[in-house]
Amino acid sequence: MSNEMSQPVPRPGILDIAAYVPGKEHAPGVARVFKLSSNETPLGASPKAVAAFKQAADHLERYPDGQALELREAIASVHGLNVANLMCGNGSDELLGLLCHVYLGPGDEAIITEHGFLVYKIQIMGAGATPVTVKERDCQVDVDAILAAVTDKTRMVFIANPGNPTGTYVPVSEIRRLQAALPKHVMLVLDAAYAEYVRRNDYEAGIEIVSSSKNVVMTRTFSKVYGLAALRVGWMYGPIEIIDAMNRVRGPFNLNAPAIAAGAAAIRDQAFIAGAVAHNNLWLDKLTTAFEAIGLKATPSVANFVLIHFPDVDGKRAADADEFLTGRGYILRAVRAYGFPNSLRMSVGTEEANRGVIEALGEFMGRKA
Repeated sequence: MSNEMSQPVPRPGILDIAAYVPGKEHAPGVARVFKLSSNETPLGASPKAVAAFKQAADHLERYPDGQALELREAIASVHGLNVANLMCGNGSDELLGLLCHVYLGPGDEAIITEHGFLVYKIQIMGAGATPVTVKERDCQVDVDAILAAVTDKTRMVFIANPGNPTGTYVPVSEIRRLQAALPKHVMLVLDAAYAEYVRRNDYEAGIEIVSSSKNVVMTRTFSKVYGLAALRVGWMYGPIEIIDAMNRVRGPFNLNAPAIAAGAAAIRDQAFIAGAVAHNNLWLDKLTTAFEAIGLKATPSVANFVLIHFPDVDGKRAADADEFLTGRGYILRAVRAYGFPNSLRMSVGTEEANRGVIEALGEFMGRKA
């Protein structure tokens, strides 16, 4: 009897992974749609980034710089970092995946938190390792819960700071306490995708702790405040030994030339970014106040989105609100997969979009906004 298989079969564990599902984009039958489901900046990209992108389009026959040196030098200049400690990727998602590919394998464990970014679990399982999920406390990462979950199999800890979809953050003192208590061979991954938006004295994105540690890396993205989500540009700051290991397996041309040029121009235009952050901070407060005034609960956020919790009442649940809003052209993000079955996440949008959602939810709740 033949043991041959009838077709190629994925290695064990791959088909146990739940594929990532992005936020929806369409509202069938609605003439005008406001997409507020993917945490995209309503101000778009810097005009300087757009100009750099267009200029790069004149030479599409050429391979990009495999070292992304122009972009790494721009990042290093703005943040005061050593270029050798920087690595760029096709979005921070690629870098997170490479970390798992290089440092995890069968028999290893990696710790994630209850409401953490779904990509962590996907990449951990993709590497053949086991994700260990720890509870959060009031939508906030619990350092003690993470430390209690560490075993001799633990190789990595993922923390989104600020968190998505909660919008909460971990103070730098707690991050330092966590790093000090972790075994030296366990890597702490700080995903700071929304760091540019945070205005709290006790927050630090990760630059300082990476600079003084051998087992911490920080990932960042150009998809949020820099408005380059369509180009997929991310970066990582880490110890030189980790950067070296990652560079051995990454694709030789993992960033395209227009993305490199636009990213470098975007990060140098900090005046434009300041305007985007100011718009966000203004509306983050307005949205939170307005939602609570009409009988909804909003988790305090430091990012560019608000997690809205609905009452457990027939006809007033998150799914009902989602249908109601979509019918009016406002697309928010359902977050059941993140452990919030009765909540929606709303990205801060334009003034028109924000006011429209406030008015629509006021109508939905039967209260004047």
